[in-house]
Amino acid sequence: MPDLTAKKKRPRWYNLSPLNLPIPGLVSIFHRISGALLFAGLVWFLYLLDMSLASESGFARFRAVVGHPVAKLALLALAWSYLHHFCAGIRYLFLDIDRGLDLAPARKSSYAVLAVSLALTAFVGVRLW
Repeated sequence: MPDLTAKKKRPRWYNLSPLNLPIPGLVSIFHRISGALLFAGLVWFLYLLDMSLASESGFARFRAVVGHPVAKLALLALAWSYLHHFCAGIRYLFLDIDRGLDLAPARKSSYAVLAVSLALTAFVGVRLW
């Protein structure tokens, strides 16, 4: 018979890693993250828009800011968040009308959302740089 005190001394390990989620769960988490990035990036994007429309010197400042590699990377992150949120939103609209609820179609649509959003982001990245 095993000793109960030895069993209680074992460390508890809770696996909270999102990498162990199925692919539809990852798409759901990325959908939330992309929505939060869009919300946070909206302030910066509106600031850039206001700067670019204010005057000629404001537009020159806008071009200088957007020409910086860090700003380009931030714009690329905003582009990914928009494209992923858009593609995942279409997937969720289909799920709302009971299309693709079974396991195999749900996985295929999740992979499609990731592939399409990353491909479109790569296309935007090439055009942005």
